[in-house]
Amino acid sequence: MRKVRAFTLMELLVVIAIIAVLMAILMPALNRVKEQGKRASCINNCKQMVLAWNMYADENDSKIINGNTSTGTQNKDGTCWV
Repeated sequence: MRKVRAFTLMELLVVIAIIAVLMAILMPALNRVKEQGKRASCINNCKQMVLAWNMYADENDSKIINGNTSTGTQNKDGTCWV
């Protein structure tokens, strides 16, 4: 008869423990990378907004839209530009 070879319970537990330790080490690094990606995206959005405002001003005699979004006394016609 042939003896069936398999992993013991202790070997499996050691492998699971090693994987858990590696994950605990990697998670902070992954969170940092995720935060850097968000930061880069935000900077890019700000740059795009500046370019859009400048292009609008170039096409409209160096004038930009009133940034006041409330309806009422600040706008001449009492409406909101948004």
